[in-house]
Amino acid sequence: MEDTITITTRPGHPDFVDLPWEQPLLDWDIARLVELPKGISRHTVRFVEYPSGIYVIKQLPVRPADRDYTMLRKLEEEEGPAVEPVGLVKNAAIDPGAEESAALITRYLDYSFSYRELLSGAGFGKRRNQMLDAFAVLLVELHLIGFFWGDCSLSNVLYRFDAEEIQTVLVDAETSEYRETGLSDGQREEDLDIMIQNVAGGMLDIAAAAGRDLDQADLRLGEDIAERYQGLWAEINRTTILGVDERYRIQERVHALNELGFDVDDFTLIPHAQGSRLRLNVTATGRRHHRNRLRDLTGLRTSEAQARQILSDLRYFEAHHPNSSDKAVNAVRWRVGEFEPWIERVRQTVGEDTDPIQAFCDILHHRYAISVQQQTDVGTEAAFEDWLATGRPGYEI
Repeated sequence: MEDTITITTRPGHPDFVDLPWEQPLLDWDIARLVELPKGISRHTVRFVEYPSGIYVIKQLPVRPADRDYTMLRKLEEEEGPAVEPVGLVKNAAIDPGAEESAALITRYLDYSFSYRELLSGAGFGKRRNQMLDAFAVLLVELHLIGFFWGDCSLSNVLYRFDAEEIQTVLVDAETSEYRETGLSDGQREEDLDIMIQNVAGGMLDIAAAAGRDLDQADLRLGEDIAERYQGLWAEINRTTILGVDERYRIQERVHALNELGFDVDDFTLIPHAQGSRLRLNVTATGRRHHRNRLRDLTGLRTSEAQARQILSDLRYFEAHHPNSSDKAVNAVRWRVGEFEPWIERVRQTVGEDTDPIQAFCDILHHRYAISVQQQTDVGTEAAFEDWLATGRPGYEI
């Protein structure tokens, strides 16, 4: 490889030296290339496969590539909802403003799909609210940790099923900025305005590709996302007035945010001048409360709603094993005796093409649904057998 090419990679991943970096990405013809669905991008994007997994390579000029890599690393540090940055490649022999001068390498997000697959699916109608809520949550999470996106669009997001919800993940950070002191209201509104315009453009593209009249495009989709964002942002950041003898409501407020999935960094109490009231302001961080707890218990990394559903199985286990009052002991027994064996069994059943964590969440949901239907507690084994017999109902596209 020529001395003009530099490859920066992170430990635990391939070195990517075997790839033909001296050629434009579009011209590559190598055995490692794999074809996967992808959204519209103004840059060339291709996928390569190694024993350690699939990686996404995006070709772009040096300056935006640097920013993309740096911002994705910062988002990872802040546990933000973004793809994992793996490497950065630069070719000094090419004008740094040229498209072929650099490339960003990220890890492929397993079991993900693009907005085109989601919106064109037969079941999109009933999933519309899930998608809009997920998009709003993504923006709220980014803004809470001080990220201005600058180019929020349907194409710059990947989607995954997250238990009974949909998860959104940022894949393009080349226009983003990080503000350690947080975003102003004006910056948040600017990001929402960009999102509304970009989403409308995406919906026009979909209508045109489908041969439909452009008047039939869902141009309010972005405005709907913005309305949901504003409602969630207001709920997270609202001030609560407490009586001096109502400090128990602090924990109620924290618990309510935890139930939404958001962790709480700290809270501030401000006494009124008369001393009879307290103002409570809570500082929420990312939507990772349940996934952090599950990771602490099992070491498993999941999305937020998946973690909440799996943790409900721990409560189910505790209800059926009431003899031990030690929650830590119960958690270990559940993990070793129930959770890990079930995950391995589900993995062997569904195969490599299906997310075993999502499948396990589908089984837990099925257990609840048929228990309600039969008005009796249906155990996991019976629910699993019925889930298989009824075609593995879940949340596939």
